Amino acid sequence: MISFVRDRLLVACAIVGVGLSGFFDGILLHQVLQWHHLLSLVPGERLQDIGNQIFADGMFHVLMYLVTGFGLYRLYLAREDLRLAGAGRRAIAGALLGFGLWNIVDVAGFHWLLGIHRIRVNVPNPMLYDVGWLTLLGLLPVAVGVTLVRRRGGMAGSSAGAILPALALIAAPLASLPAPGSTSALVVFPHSYGAANALNAVISSHSGILWADTAGRFVAVRLQDDSSAKQLYQSGALLVTRSPALAGCVAAVS
Repeated sequence: MISFVRDRLLVACAIVGVGLSGFFDGILLHQVLQWHHLLSLVPGERLQDIGNQIFADGMFHVLMYLVTGFGLYRLYLAREDLRLAGAGRRAIAGALLGFGLWNIVDVAGFHWLLGIHRIRVNVPNPMLYDVGWLTLLGLLPVAVGVTLVRRRGGMAGSSAGAILPALALIAAPLASLPAPGSTSALVVFPHSYGAANALNAVISSHSGILWADTAGRFVAVRLQDDSSAKQLYQSGALLVTRSPALAGCVAAVS
């Protein structure tokens, strides 16, 4: 198999896939559904002005134009490869890899590490939307792309190895559903958030503190209502879950 970095056609289509994924994200989530803007959760009165929010969205689309244009230029340079056997399969594989890779970087980097926005910001549990988007539009396209790259004849062996891990993550949104009637929740804050900020965020959300670790990264709370969870997310929380299963998983790996 030709390595990824040496496959000009695959790389060119992957770059185009990144650009198209960015356009899909921006047009659908920023404009059509209006679930978030690029800088929705960035603090500061100036940045929260709707005009500046729309300007930031526009600059994001400018960047996607540049990425797509560069990908098309690379595709032009690799045009001779389109005559080779399997060119169509590799082109589709590259586009899927780029499309999925952008969504993985977006959710993991911009949502969870930087916290500048989420897939849907004005909901009690934005993690459900993040994980669902990551799984369906990030991991699955990458899994299918890898399968197509590796394909020689049948797809059964390679597709199982590539797709099954992604399918397993589809259960993650279901696992974060709250236990019926439960008001207790685990709140996870970023490493650098600090105990004082974490406790202040919980108090501001009108939630009762049941337990907190010394670093303030994990706080068990009693939520007043769904608006309390929303306020915790707006204060910088990475995760607010009333699911015992998900809370146990978080505790086990942390």
